Amino acid sequence: MKGEGKVFLKSRMKWIGLLGLVLSIFSLLVHFLLAGFTNDSISDYSIPVTIFSWRPVFDNPRFARHTPLYRRLWGPTRHVEQLLPDANPRGFHSDPPGRTNGFVFVRIQGGFHEIRNSIPDVVAVSRLLNATLVIPEIQSTTSSKGISSQFKSFAYLYNEEHFMASIANDVRVVKTLPKNLKRARRKKQIPSFKVSYGTSPYYYLHHVLPVLIKHSVVELVVPHGGCLQAILPSDVEEYQRLRCRVAFHALQFRKEVQELSTKVLQRLRPLGRPFIAYDPGMTREALAYHGCAELFQDVHTELIQHKRAWMIKRGIVKGKLSVDSAEQRLSGLCPLMPEEVGILLRAYGYSWDTIIYVAGGEVFGGQRTLIPLHGMFGNVVDRTSLSTSWELAKMYGREAKHKDIKTMTPPSIEEETKHDSLKGTRQRPQPLPPPPARPKYYNIEGWWGWVAESDNEPESTVIELRTNAHKLLWEAIDYVVSVEADVFISGFDRDGKGHPSFASLVMGHRLYQSASAKTFRPDRKRIAMLLEDIRDHMYEANHTWITSVRKLLKRSILEGLMESSKKSKAFSFLSHPVPECSCTRRAARVSNASLIETDLGVTHRCPQWMEGVVIKRSKDNKNLEKEEDLDEEDSSSSGLFFGHKGSGGNSNGNNETVNSEANNKEEAQLEDQEELEGGER
Repeated sequence: MKGEGKVFLKSRMKWIGLLGLVLSIFSLLVHFLLAGFTNDSISDYSIPVTIFSWRPVFDNPRFARHTPLYRRLWGPTRHVEQLLPDANPRGFHSDPPGRTNGFVFVRIQGGFHEIRNSIPDVVAVSRLLNATLVIPEIQSTTSSKGISSQFKSFAYLYNEEHFMASIANDVRVVKTLPKNLKRARRKKQIPSFKVSYGTSPYYYLHHVLPVLIKHSVVELVVPHGGCLQAILPSDVEEYQRLRCRVAFHALQFRKEVQELSTKVLQRLRPLGRPFIAYDPGMTREALAYHGCAELFQDVHTELIQHKRAWMIKRGIVKGKLSVDSAEQRLSGLCPLMPEEVGILLRAYGYSWDTIIYVAGGEVFGGQRTLIPLHGMFGNVVDRTSLSTSWELAKMYGREAKHKDIKTMTPPSIEEETKHDSLKGTRQRPQPLPPPPARPKYYNIEGWWGWVAESDNEPESTVIELRTNAHKLLWEAIDYVVSVEADVFISGFDRDGKGHPSFASLVMGHRLYQSASAKTFRPDRKRIAMLLEDIRDHMYEANHTWITSVRKLLKRSILEGLMESSKKSKAFSFLSHPVPECSCTRRAARVSNASLIETDLGVTHRCPQWMEGVVIKRSKDNKNLEKEEDLDEEDSSSSGLFFGHKGSGGNSNGNNETVNSEANNKEEAQLEDQEELEGGER
């Protein structure tokens, strides 16, 4: 019996061991399959329950919303509360005819803001030419290798079906050209126009339309982020509202991008707190174009200067290679550095635990440039700290695997021996041609930069092309978050061609969607002069300087709006879609009505159905309107901006602090004076 029991026990252990081995092999296979599906290697695999990296830190979990301080920091801009979006046609607007003059095929080059600025233009041009629009081709994605085959070109970024349905009453849209025209295009047998930035509508009527009627198809290449002039003649003003309908209603991001953007927004509002979206606007192209190389050091300056030399060679930049960056900065032509923006926000009264979302794509110089901002604010985040690699991989879709590693292999022993033997022979071989210039690589914190020995930029690798396509999706998330943010501020609003950038489009969208949302448009020239005054003691500013900054930032909300109507709108209509795409309430106060009608030019009255919604909101805020908007003192008003806690452990700005009667009276007088100036404008 003992022997039989031992044999039974051994056989049972063997079966258990075999079962465990089978389960282990099965588990490994499942992990390998999942890793292959989500990314290029198993080392990059992340399970869907991974928690994003940001851990919010607050002095006080309670957040008082019904205080004068809250209204000053986060409240709406009362002067433009009566301004509402209205992009509907205001005159006779016919549906597109069943028979058109032909097809317009468009290829759009450039980054996110250039693509978004171009699409409304090509829709307006298609209606102007009475043409059928083929879904535009985004060159940033079609030229990229290895991106997901699930989404092609336009559909990689935007929702095709929603786009086509939204503009069905304005323009006929098809997904592809007919087979015969598609074949002709592949053979380059269809007429093509490379249109410049801000082209006049009469150019299309006099030059493009005759060719379209003759050939039934034309190709438009849009390389500079816009193919129609920003300010149109009054007889074609209806096309401005068409642009608004396309930009703010038809252009909806595809489902995966929209879902992740919504998740990021939800994670940005822990405990229902508001947040600031900040776009540094610090791209290599913009810094090179405006001559701001000396704001950086070492290899960063060389990279910017190399790009500027490349731009000069191609006629993009007309100036000299060497520019005094300090003079450019004092003239307001260079971006505000993240450190400077942090000082401005702390001086205005935002506490150290304010949530700041860094938007607008990659920041030149990497995370090292943002270190001072992290020192002043404990909750500085971006899309990478609010999403997981699993979520990003799902948004990218299933991508092909590419090995794009170019390594320099050392010569073999045989080659070295042959080389040494040739040295000893009398008859030496003919010299080889000199090798091509090779780029020198520097590992810079946060990114890889290069300084080449030649004047040409190196060709993009497959991985870099894929990353460029991914950047479109990253900036799409940043765009959604920035538009929905409680407060928005930008360090710079020009791109590498001198045109309005990502920040300008965000500010235009916010102006259209919710004009009263707080949007700072700081005057960089005046800010630079103020910062020069405290250059030697930037973190210990006095009360007078802080008062000046608060006054300047507060005025920038309205004065910057007026300024953008003169400067930004001349280059990009979407950066300031007022008054063409806005209406005003009838029950506006006298001072507000003067500002809206005289300065912004909005005279169109909103439809009756919109009046009821606004009046209801106005009644809800009636008590808040009567509150005196005191510019309260707080512990961040003076002293060290890096300090996290004020005396007694109280919060630095979001909690009301006890002030002297004299200070309160002084701040109240300042607010009253600003209200009076706003009414006079």
